[in-house]
Amino acid sequence: MTNEFHHVTVLLHETIDQLNVKPDGIYVDATLGGAGHSEYLLSKLGKNGHLYAFDQDQTAIDYAQKHLALYVARGMVTFINDNFRHLKERLHELGVEEIDGICYDLGVSSPQLDERKRGFSYKQDAPLDMRMNQDAKLTAYAVVNQYSYHDLVRIFFKYGEDKFSKQIARKIEQMREKKPIETTTELAEIIKSAKPAKELKKKDTLLNRFFKPFASKLMMSWERQMSPFNKRWTC
Repeated sequence: MTNEFHHVTVLLHETIDQLNVKPDGIYVDATLGGAGHSEYLLSKLGKNGHLYAFDQDQTAIDYAQKHLALYVARGMVTFINDNFRHLKERLHELGVEEIDGICYDLGVSSPQLDERKRGFSYKQDAPLDMRMNQDAKLTAYAVVNQYSYHDLVRIFFKYGEDKFSKQIARKIEQMREKKPIETTTELAEIIKSAKPAKELKKKDTLLNRFFKPFASKLMMSWERQMSPFNKRWTC
């Protein structure tokens, strides 16, 4: 990922406007990403308002520190390099006992999908990684090469929504007996080889329907633990 973190924020106004932002309120952006939601939220805050922005991806924080430099200089935003499942603990550490609103934008951003070394895209040959948090231990390589047939079927059907999940899992099982499956290209070829001939005519649609949901939803499900918060939340 480069410093040019190009990402179009979806439903920007609809999301933040639902918070009914108070100029002097305390808010949390649980998924900083490309900083689109944070920037719009900060524009609605006064000098006594504050935003706490979480992201487990340090590159996202590095970008936001520059992109939101004006608000950083005013002391209106605090960046926290952590997964939002630790939100309560991290806010406690900062002495925050109450917030006025919180927003989540769940998903993998385009810059993360496009960064080759992350291994989120089947269009670029890269190691099977797919970690949102580069400090996390579990990789897609471990899942593909170590999980049981039944676990793979469950994962592929749930996150890839693919009716050929059993065939794909069986083909993976067969191929990894010969050698470890190491790259995104290898996995993509295995997926294609497990499909009926008529399905292969769909080309990119074939892999898009499986690979991207698998890459984004699967890795997020391992690394993120959703917790419900009321709009007015106390520790």
